[in-house]
Amino acid sequence: MDAQGRGRADNIDPADQWVLNPNTGEYELRLSPSAAQSPVPGPRRPSPRDGDDAAGGRARQTAGKDQQTAGKDRQTPRARGAEVPAPRSARRRGGEPEAPQGRRASRRPVKKKSTAKKVLLWTGGSMAFVLVAVSAAGYLYIKHLNDNITSVSDDGASTGGFRKDEAINILVIGTDKRTGAGNEGYGDSGSVGHADTTILLHVSKDRSNATALSIPRDLIVDVPDCPTEQEDGTTKVIPGTQGVRFNESLGQDDRTPSCTMRTVTELTGIKPDDFMVADFNAVKTLTEAVGGVEVCLAKDIDDPKSHLKLSEGKHTIYGEQALAFVRTRHSVGFGGDLSRIELQQQFLGALMRKLKGNATLTSPTKMVKLAEAGTEALTVDDKLKDIGKLKDLGLELGKLNPKNLAFTTVPVVDNPAEKIHATVVLNESKAPAVFDAISNDVSFTDVKKKEKAAKDAQAARLKGTKAPASEVRVRILNGGAQAGSAQAVLNWLQNDEGVTKSENAGNAPAQLARTTLEYGPDQAAQARRLAAIMGLSGAALKPGESVTNSQGLPAMTLTLGKDFKGAGVSLTAPTKAPDVDKSTADKVKCAS
Repeated sequence: MDAQGRGRADNIDPADQWVLNPNTGEYELRLSPSAAQSPVPGPRRPSPRDGDDAAGGRARQTAGKDQQTAGKDRQTPRARGAEVPAPRSARRRGGEPEAPQGRRASRRPVKKKSTAKKVLLWTGGSMAFVLVAVSAAGYLYIKHLNDNITSVSDDGASTGGFRKDEAINILVIGTDKRTGAGNEGYGDSGSVGHADTTILLHVSKDRSNATALSIPRDLIVDVPDCPTEQEDGTTKVIPGTQGVRFNESLGQDDRTPSCTMRTVTELTGIKPDDFMVADFNAVKTLTEAVGGVEVCLAKDIDDPKSHLKLSEGKHTIYGEQALAFVRTRHSVGFGGDLSRIELQQQFLGALMRKLKGNATLTSPTKMVKLAEAGTEALTVDDKLKDIGKLKDLGLELGKLNPKNLAFTTVPVVDNPAEKIHATVVLNESKAPAVFDAISNDVSFTDVKKKEKAAKDAQAARLKGTKAPASEVRVRILNGGAQAGSAQAVLNWLQNDEGVTKSENAGNAPAQLARTTLEYGPDQAAQARRLAAIMGLSGAALKPGESVTNSQGLPAMTLTLGKDFKGAGVSLTAPTKAPDVDKSTADKVKCAS
C-alpha cells in the first residue's frame, strides 16, 4: 500500500504527518511514532506506488543498498524506501507521481516546469503582519504561490524597495473595491475602490520595534500629480487634487497604489519602500485559515449596516463575521472612521498573537491554508513580486516581538470648515512630532535598542574640537527640501554665520528623507562646527570622502533632505516618541 493509501487507512491526512522540529526550525516527515524523521530538503514529492514501472522498483532496490552501506548513519524516509505523500494540490489535479530513475532520483526532487522555491507566508493590506508571525516557523514549500501573486508598478513613488540594513517602511492598504470574486454584495457593487484602510508600517533599523501608523480615510489631504504606467507601457500623469479625502488617492480617476504612496509621502515626509494591497477577501480567508481570532467588546454591538451582532465580552470570529468586525463603525465610539480604526488595530493585534501561537506555526495544514489565502488576496509593488525578496522581508519582520509593535493613528481634529463634521484635518501641534519620530526611527514602545553602540558612535562624532566657521568649506545640495532651500542656506551661512567658503551646488542626484553632511577623515573638525551651527545630530554626520569644490579644493557635502525646515532651524533628531494614544500587539483592548 502506498503512502497515500496508508494515510487514508489510518484516517491521517498526509499533510499532518509533517511536523515542526523545534530544534531545527524545519518540517520533518513523521510516518509513525517509531519512525525516524528527516528534514525537508525541498517540496514534498510523490514516490512510485507499488506495482509501478520497473524504474520505480530499481529505485527502491537501490535505496535498500544505500541503507546497508550507510551503517549507523541516520537515514531519511526516501533512503529507506519509505513513500512520501504527494502534495494535496497534485492529488486534486489527479496528477500521477513521476517514477524515479536510479539512486540520484531517489534523493532529489523531480525537476518540474516551475521550480519549487522556499517561500514564507505573507500577505498585504491590513494583514501584512502575517509576515511577522510565520517567519518564526521557517519556509513553506509551495511551488505555485509565486503564480498567485499580483503586482503593479510603483511608478517611481517608492525608495526602490526595502533594504536589510535599513529601517523599513511598508504601506499596507485595505481597499473597499467591490468588483472581483468574493467582493460582491458590499455596498456599491460598481465601486472601483478607495484607500479605505491604510497603515504605514515602520520597522526600526535594528528590528527591535515597529510602529503601525493608521491614516484616517476621511483625512483632508492634497493628492499630488501621479505619473502612472499604462497597460501599453506608456506613462500617464493623473492630475492631483487639493483638499480631498485621503481615500480618494486610490481608485478614483484611475489612481493606482503608487498614487497613495505619493500622497503618504506628501503628508508625512516619509517615503515608503514598498506597498501591499488587499481586498475584502483577505480578512475572511485568513481568519478562516487560522481558525478564528479572539476579540473583545466592552458592550453589545448590533450594526445592521455591517451585519455585526456580538455581545459584550470576548469572541472568536472568522470569515464574514471577522470582516463585519473590521468594517463596523456606527456602533462603536462616536460612530466614525476613527472608532473603526481602533477595532481594526485590535483585530490586527489578535491576528498576530494567533499566528505567533504554536497551534498555528506547528500545523502544516494551517500554514498551507495561510499561504494560499495570503498570496491570493494580495497585490504588491513590482519590487516585491520576486518570491526571494518576499522571503527576505519576512525574515526581517520575523525578528520583531509583538509587544514592541505599537499601533497609533495620525493625530487629527474635526474639520473646522464643516458645520456637520464628516472629515478631519491634521492636528498641526501633534502630527509633525509623530512623523518626525518615525522618520528618525524612534520607538513608540519601551525597548532596549540593539544599536546602543552605534548610537554612542554617532554621538561621539559631535565631540571634539571645532574648526572656526571661516575654515569650513562645504558644497550645498538640495536633496528633497523645498525649491530654493540650498540658496537660502548659502545666504544664511555666509551672511549670518561666517561660513564664507560655501557654495550652492544645485540639486542632489537623489532625494533623501533626512539631511546629511558627508566629510573626509581630515574634515571632522569642520563637520563638528557646521553641525553645531545647523543643529545637526550625530546621525546626520556621515564619515566618508571629501569632494572638490568649484575652486578645486576639498570640501564637505551638505545635502538638504525632506526634513529640512528652513535656514537656521535646528535639525536635531528627536530621541523620544511624542505622547499619543497607542496600543501594542501583545495585549487585548476591549472596544467600547
